[in-house]
Amino acid sequence: MAIFDPLVHKVERVLCFGAHPDDLDFGASGTVAAWTAAGVHVEYCIMTDGDAGGFDVRSTQEITETRHAEQRAAAALVGVENVHFMGERDGFLEPSHAVMKQVVELIRKVRPQVVLAMHPERNWERIQRSHPDHLACGEAVTRAVYPAVENPFAYPELEAAGLPAYKLPWLWLYGAPTERENHAVDISSVFELKLEALRQHMSQHPDVAAMERYVRTACEQKAEEYTMESGALAEAFHVVAVNAADTIAGF
Repeated sequence: MAIFDPLVHKVERVLCFGAHPDDLDFGASGTVAAWTAAGVHVEYCIMTDGDAGGFDVRSTQEITETRHAEQRAAAALVGVENVHFMGERDGFLEPSHAVMKQVVELIRKVRPQVVLAMHPERNWERIQRSHPDHLACGEAVTRAVYPAVENPFAYPELEAAGLPAYKLPWLWLYGAPTERENHAVDISSVFELKLEALRQHMSQHPDVAAMERYVRTACEQKAEEYTMESGALAEAFHVVAVNAADTIAGF
């Protein structure tokens, strides 16, 4: 099994998927901030408009506009300029071919070394991490990554449009069940950027202080699990080698 080693496996481009605005900020924005600080080009794709989230009475259009603006602001804080919005309805995301085709198209356009997405397995330790849209995001991206992205016969209209098949090296999944996690990133130096990104989603946080305490505690616990130095903060992932040096096509 190939193990990701940041000293060996060079990362220049990353494409990150989230089901809703703020999912990436909870799950991976510290890692994203560390990547962009090191010169890595990162893009976001948000699959739903988050139009079923919030605590005040507004129209669907108003909620959508607010959440798009919040996500763009949060992304900019961690060095991400390109945010793609897929426009699916909040609560209705499915790993359909219509969704998977859009995922394949975007991956082939960006041609990243890492695709980062939500985990497709339910996390029973904290079921809130396993919103049905989260699971659908993970399933759609995982199905797209293999085999569709690298299969020229999958969605042949993309090949005809000048988007050839592409072998993705790595899939990183966040929000994973603990037993699936196998890689952690020390985000101590960029943790305040993560919090500031989360603060941009004010429509979703009736108690900002409680949210910040939860995030800090979770990141402290991950650092402890990976025996990082005292006081460190970390994000953890299930990292999957899709096409490593020893990968045999079709096996």
